[in-house]
Amino acid sequence: MIPQICNFEDLCLYVYCIVDDIWKGIAHRFVRPGPAPKCSDQELIVMTLIGESRGWEMETDMLSYWADQRSLFPHLPTQSRFNRRRRALSQAFNLVRQHLLARLDLTQDRQMVLDSLPIEVMGFHLVPGSATKADWQSWGASYGRVQSKKKTIFGYKLHLLITVSGVIKDFVLASAHEMDLAVGIGLLNEHSNLTVMGDKAYISARVAEELRVSNNIRLLSLPRSNQKEQLLKEVCRIFNSLRQKVETVNSQLTEQFNIERNHAYTFWGLCARLYSKLTAHTLFIYINRLLGKADCLHIKKLAFPI
Repeated sequence: MIPQICNFEDLCLYVYCIVDDIWKGIAHRFVRPGPAPKCSDQELIVMTLIGESRGWEMETDMLSYWADQRSLFPHLPTQSRFNRRRRALSQAFNLVRQHLLARLDLTQDRQMVLDSLPIEVMGFHLVPGSATKADWQSWGASYGRVQSKKKTIFGYKLHLLITVSGVIKDFVLASAHEMDLAVGIGLLNEHSNLTVMGDKAYISARVAEELRVSNNIRLLSLPRSNQKEQLLKEVCRIFNSLRQKVETVNSQLTEQFNIERNHAYTFWGLCARLYSKLTAHTLFIYINRLLGKADCLHIKKLAFPI
């Protein structure tokens, strides 16, 4: 029987049990020399995931909130140590996410949507005189146009493969200047037997045919208005309805998890933040599904208010 979550303390315990269960199978990958820290790796992961889900994007804010919850996590690391350990555990966050995806069992979920979000690493006006510009560029950051926002950014784009039920199945971080179609091909080549819907950036008859032959993937996009062949209005309506579900995921990542805001000073710090945000999103979808629709809104109030 799935226990009910009645308050924030219950939620923390619930998340800890999930993470600790997964950690038992992956802990051997993150063994470090020396004595074990007072704040365990599981506790640090739990604090991060819950903090991300509640919008505590700054480490100072997150640790300040947790300082008021000493009964839950009595041993808090300093901010600098918290940052170092989160970066060191960035792959652990992603492994937790992958284990949660396996538990969600997406084998029957064959309809996907391909989309991207801008990840700006610094304000456009600050780039020319920035001392860190060269370091970011060495890790692939570049200038790129974001058509949906009608602006140019310096940074990356996060390309997402999302099920129509709202679960992020896969993702890739690419330079902002790279074309959506080229990055999308690389992402889809890791999968097979899917029907994938994309916006007009993914229109290419040649690419669609190659994916169909090599991976049994149907890549669908609404035709441009000046194209000769047009789809029936009913088909367009269904297509737009399915893509709207992905816009919901994008708004969750943007408004709840602040994924487009960047407080990292290095590429690896950015990766750690992205891994923890995407894992937190998957975690609370998993919890909502475990508890069922009756408790879904209750969980949203506690940690996932979307």
